[in-house]
Amino acid sequence: ASCISLCAFLIIHFFLPSTQPVPETTEIDIDGGIDQDIFDINEALGLDLFEGDIKLDGMQERNSIIGDKYRWPHVIPYVLEDSLEINAKGLILKAFEQYRLKTCIDFKPWEGEKNYISVFKGSGCWSSVGNRQHGLQQLSIGTNCDRIGTIQHEFLHALGFWHEQSRSDRDDYVSIIWDRIQSGKEHNFNKYDDKTSDSLNVPYDYTSVMHYSQTAFRNGTEPTIVTNIPDFMDVIGQRMDFSDYDLQKLNRLYNCSSSLSFMDTCSFELENICGMIQSSDDTIDWQRLSQVPAGPNTDHTNMGECKDSGYFMHFDTSAVAGGSTAVLESRILYPKRGFQCLQFYFYNSGNESDLLYVWVREYSSAHPNGTLRLIEEIKGSPANYWQLHHISLNVTSKFRVLFQGMKGTGLSNGGLSIDDINLSETQCPHHIWHIRNFTHLLNTSPAGTAGRIYSPPFYSSKGYAFQVSLYVNGTADNPFNLAMYLHLISGANDDQLQWPCAWQQGTIILLDQHPDIRQRMSNQRSITTDPLKLSDSSSTYFWDRPDKVGSTASFPNGTTFMRGPGSGTSAFLTHQRLRSRNFIKEDGVYILLTMEDISHLVSTQPSVSPTLVTNNSCPDNPCENDGVCIIVDRKAVCRCPAGDNWWYMGEKCERKGSTQENTIITVSSTITVFVVMLIVTITTVVCLKKKYIKGKEKVESLTLEE
Repeated sequence: ASCISLCAFLIIHFFLPSTQPVPETTEIDIDGGIDQDIFDINEALGLDLFEGDIKLDGMQERNSIIGDKYRWPHVIPYVLEDSLEINAKGLILKAFEQYRLKTCIDFKPWEGEKNYISVFKGSGCWSSVGNRQHGLQQLSIGTNCDRIGTIQHEFLHALGFWHEQSRSDRDDYVSIIWDRIQSGKEHNFNKYDDKTSDSLNVPYDYTSVMHYSQTAFRNGTEPTIVTNIPDFMDVIGQRMDFSDYDLQKLNRLYNCSSSLSFMDTCSFELENICGMIQSSDDTIDWQRLSQVPAGPNTDHTNMGECKDSGYFMHFDTSAVAGGSTAVLESRILYPKRGFQCLQFYFYNSGNESDLLYVWVREYSSAHPNGTLRLIEEIKGSPANYWQLHHISLNVTSKFRVLFQGMKGTGLSNGGLSIDDINLSETQCPHHIWHIRNFTHLLNTSPAGTAGRIYSPPFYSSKGYAFQVSLYVNGTADNPFNLAMYLHLISGANDDQLQWPCAWQQGTIILLDQHPDIRQRMSNQRSITTDPLKLSDSSSTYFWDRPDKVGSTASFPNGTTFMRGPGSGTSAFLTHQRLRSRNFIKEDGVYILLTMEDISHLVSTQPSVSPTLVTNNSCPDNPCENDGVCIIVDRKAVCRCPAGDNWWYMGEKCERKGSTQENTIITVSSTITVFVVMLIVTITTVVCLKKKYIKGKEKVESLTLEE
């Protein structure tokens, strides 16, 4: 469908009407081009929170350990308040998906539970620590807090975690430079005694999303925190994603043995090939190899950097007849959500006629041996590099994934290879932008527009055409960063679309190419199209039709089109952080792109509205006995607490019921019913007896007369 739309788009643009060109495409920064940390945002707002972003209640000591009663259940009720920016709402839901992928923590819309998290747009980014058992518990995602790492950070506070550099053993790993700290802010660098704060036997984590940055609360330009290992100076304070140790601590604290939406991963490093099996119905087997003469020369996992390791699966098409097949099947998998994303790297060193088919074998009571369903056919010219693929499965019953290689008709010197497979119950990204020879671009591209490159054109699920611009070495004002901007461009569907473009959220992800999806720390930013947003220099709408508000541009083949203004950030990622993870692999980077409709988030989330300080709902709580006041059809209603063998009832939760009371009531009712039935039975017997006697007398009388 994307190919058809793109072809139509190119055809239409050969006949575009002439438009007055604008000299340069406008690009604006959603964050002012400043990589502001949580504490910078809150400090600029004049907030005086504990450790910069922690809200303490009156009962909570600053160094108190979070006990078991302050744990949340594994499924946490939440409300996304109307005050939140729409972009923030979409990102909060994406953050929840990361929790599901990497932990056993889940989130559900609030339905009247006693304790829940109310996420709203307050002043700054902050949270309480742990479940405070106060009913509504606020968590603020304010202006410029709408980054997935920031949201993860604040929810980790809510789940019970303090900042990493507050650990009792922190002086072994970092040095606090006290004279560089703002006067009156020194308490933010206090550390906890090991009797009041538990590190859960996890090593100190420089890469934690909960660690201060080196510039936290500084009074000048020098760092306030210096890592004892210098290589980590540019690592602390990352807000990309959970670190491995963040996940270890969270999973230990909540006794997680597995994550919710993760299904399988395989890099073929072990000889058991992750429980995958070779089919008996094919003509040849896949082979576990570390290199092939025609390619690949290395696996994708380690790229040949580790001796005696680095394997992939290979189907040799050079010595078999046309039509020969090799089938590799996964172990049996059990879906929970009904949608899955299969991701893997593919290498074709054979012939362009060689094919890779991806199937699923679905099992049911009607078909216990399974039925096959073709999901994807992958073909194309051979290439001398690994290529990333994403495939949506949408399976609802237990199943296996099958990789079927098929030899084509042409001459082959190599074959088909696969590596680094990941399967999760998540949504696949819509598009992939693969940039090769990236080191060369870093070394040769100037800062500014001369070093800007553009992605190919893509289409959103609603039909909007868009493009991403990348400044490899940053903008002129902000060099040594990756800068990214999202542009709408003229497309084949423009006459049928709504303009200005409303509430489409574009997400740009620079992929961390770690082989295990759970250990990736990708960097992402999201931009949402606000239909009422005006351009800075005019009264036109920013997200209006590109041929109305854009400038003329051209594709490499010379075809012209209109490119609308761009929105993004010149502080997408520093070059230091770019080199800190597996963003660059095989000298290439992958940028995953999705544009989805989030207009449903504009309306109020719950049908049952929560008690809010911010919207004056239930201003005077009429509920007794810790009942929770909510608004239903604009009326205050009490949700009464309940236990295993007791509950409160009544309009104001004023009456208490219990299992014992119910037992007494039940017994009393049973006795009453028994007595009533006994009386009815006796009465019935007496009446029938009288009727029988009268009937007998009448029969005898008739006999005498005869």
